[in-house]
Amino acid sequence: AYGGLRLSTSLFTELRELIFAKATEGTARSLSLQVFRHLHDLSLRFHLERQTGGMTRDIERGTRAVHSLISYSLYSIVPTLIEVVLVLTLLGVKFDAWFAGITVAALVIYIGFTVVVTEWRTQFRRQLNELDSIAHSKAIDSLLNYETVKYFNNEAFEAARYDQSLEALRRAQLKAQSTLSMLNSGQQLIIAAALVLMLWRATEGVVDGRLSLGDLVMVNAFMIQLYIPLNFLGVIYREIKQSLTDIEKMFRLLDREREVADTPGAPELQVGGAAVSFEDVHFAYEPARPILQGVSFQIPAGKKVAVVGPSGSGKSTLARLLYRFYDTGSGAIRIDGQDIRQISQSSLRRAIGIVPQDTVLFNDTVAYNIAYGRPGASREEVEAAARAAHIHGFIAATPKGYDTVVGERGLKLSGGEKQRVAIARTLLKNPPLLIFDEATSALDSANERAIQAELEAVGQGKTVLVIAHRLSTIVDAHEILVLEQGRIIERGSHEQLLAQAGRYAQMWRLQQSGE
Repeated sequence: AYGGLRLSTSLFTELRELIFAKATEGTARSLSLQVFRHLHDLSLRFHLERQTGGMTRDIERGTRAVHSLISYSLYSIVPTLIEVVLVLTLLGVKFDAWFAGITVAALVIYIGFTVVVTEWRTQFRRQLNELDSIAHSKAIDSLLNYETVKYFNNEAFEAARYDQSLEALRRAQLKAQSTLSMLNSGQQLIIAAALVLMLWRATEGVVDGRLSLGDLVMVNAFMIQLYIPLNFLGVIYREIKQSLTDIEKMFRLLDREREVADTPGAPELQVGGAAVSFEDVHFAYEPARPILQGVSFQIPAGKKVAVVGPSGSGKSTLARLLYRFYDTGSGAIRIDGQDIRQISQSSLRRAIGIVPQDTVLFNDTVAYNIAYGRPGASREEVEAAARAAHIHGFIAATPKGYDTVVGERGLKLSGGEKQRVAIARTLLKNPPLLIFDEATSALDSANERAIQAELEAVGQGKTVLVIAHRLSTIVDAHEILVLEQGRIIERGSHEQLLAQAGRYAQMWRLQQSGE
């Protein structure tokens, strides 16, 4: 019978663990997904300012804390409290009020001490979390910039910088551990004092003849029975408080407001010819530094408009605003007459394709990166897009073909190969509106000419915005805009701008003499 009881206890314990594992894992999964989606909903401004390593550490720590919170809250607190109440009741009923009074006093002092010291310790836990995130950020940042570290022979410098963070983290961990030891020692002192007082009271009772030796043993047993759950309650409170501290930064991420949000019930973009108009657009990343000042232009449906100008003039900002990574300060951007602030962001971005200056690929296969233009595309469609982008031959010549992994940020591919992958996935997406953001400026002349021809083919029959550095790539544009200090200072066709003998003509002469 005893063996059966022990077996039943073990089985029910494991069953409890299994049932609550579903609850904890399900909640952790749901919360992690919610954070992930929220991060993608946040603006480009947030992602330009964040530290990837520290942020991922905060999320990892927060998810782990969710497990602890649920585990302790669901099946640790209530049974422990029931046990404490039962012991107190038995002490009060079986023995005189002194025993119950000493026990209650010990409980009050124990709980008060635990709460006060744990609250005080929270600052050290926050400091520990902050230093942990900083150390993780430095490690990730250094590894992501592996080539730069090698170029400047700075391995020892990076190791020393990381070690400084680890040393600060070590000191914080020691401080947190020493305060934990102080908390534990104080708790044990309170329990020991209560135990001594109760045994002294019980011994007096035995001497007076009011209690038997059996009662003395029972008091000792009750105190031990009380000590175990009481100590566990202290651990539970400490762990819950620590988990709440660990989860703070993750919830702070969730509380961060979206800078760019859809209006309630925002309709889908209705695309006709995909004509684009910028109407007196003003924009600034920071209030003191305006980027665009009263920019107005149109891209007729099916036409190509190019924007040129010096670095920092606001060219790439036009693409970011068209994608609605930011909202304009004033003015409006319209596609087929529809203000992009009044339509859903998802429908807007479905209608636009981009070939950027620096194509960043996922650390996955070539096929995955091309299919990213239209997830769910068949292998035949992926290969057709690769052929159209003139990269199929290169892919087929590799040992694993389309299953070749391109490496972190696509670093296993050359600049030209990455650009062709970008073109292939844009072809696969087949949007009515295209943006070429200095798509060939980082390439050599041979690659530039080859990819420029492919871009021309991609843009046939589509509305195209070209942001260019090399003027030779946009001579066939319907209209060319010269942007300087956030204002359009010249506009016209290539021939018209040369005839004006202004800023564009000067840039053209400089580039021609340089080639």
